Amino acid sequence: MTGEALASAFEEQRGRLVAVAHRMLGSRADAEDAVQEAWLRLARQDADTIDNLSGWLTTVVGRVCIDVLRSRKTRPEDSYDEPPELVILDDSPEEDALLAESVGLALLVVLDTLGPSERLAFVLHDLFAVPFAEVGEILGKSADAAKMLASRARRKVRGQRPADEPGQRAVVDAFLTAAREGDFDGLLRALDPDVTWRSQTRRGEIVRLGAAEVAIRAQRGARAVATSRPALVGGKPGVVTWDKRGRLGGVMACTVVDGRIVAIDSVSDPRLLAAMGVTSLEAPSSK
Repeated sequence: MTGEALASAFEEQRGRLVAVAHRMLGSRADAEDAVQEAWLRLARQDADTIDNLSGWLTTVVGRVCIDVLRSRKTRPEDSYDEPPELVILDDSPEEDALLAESVGLALLVVLDTLGPSERLAFVLHDLFAVPFAEVGEILGKSADAAKMLASRARRKVRGQRPADEPGQRAVVDAFLTAAREGDFDGLLRALDPDVTWRSQTRRGEIVRLGAAEVAIRAQRGARAVATSRPALVGGKPGVVTWDKRGRLGGVMACTVVDGRIVAIDSVSDPRLLAAMGVTSLEAPSSK
């Protein structure tokens, strides 16, 4: 294979490799560096000896990411693009698939919850459908060991759900129902008198204080609530919403204390949503 053909073949793989590395490392810059390292190693390799270029590159990027994650354990001062935010769509018949999808779409699994090997096994298999045999080769383990690592990672991710989440979910659902129905009194019952709503919008941060002001804002946003889907955001009950064109409109998380919402945090700025990695979530079916 000529140098030009090799470079072209690598560029065809670059987007996928960056996506894998970004989900592993949580930093776009680090992901680009990992992929660039893969290219440097490929340039030094006799390409004619590589039977499966895609698999070879995935292996190299995976091992580079493992090294970076292990290095971070010894240098905790290293930073990431943003504090990771875990969004998990509520249970459904496709719970396992949604669990994997949501992690990839919502800024990665919280790094502290997964060890490097667990993280790689989970990301490669559950998000990118890499067979456990290949994952095991990257980790220097058997396919069964890789499968166990991925399974353990899933349990840890599910463990992000707070123990009393069902009760908190009920409070948030009551708030959303009241907003849809224009029930001002119902909104007030769901809100703490001193509730705070912080919204990250195109215009910057907007802060609303007090149950009355928040209730008025919720009534005005009832249309968005109608196209919402329940979610866990950073371990808190919340929703993901879409606009009338079916594009992602925002993500909202609620803090519930003693049966009332004491804080709401929402993001509708498209740039921040893109940074969270949730732009490709599909809107609920209108059927």
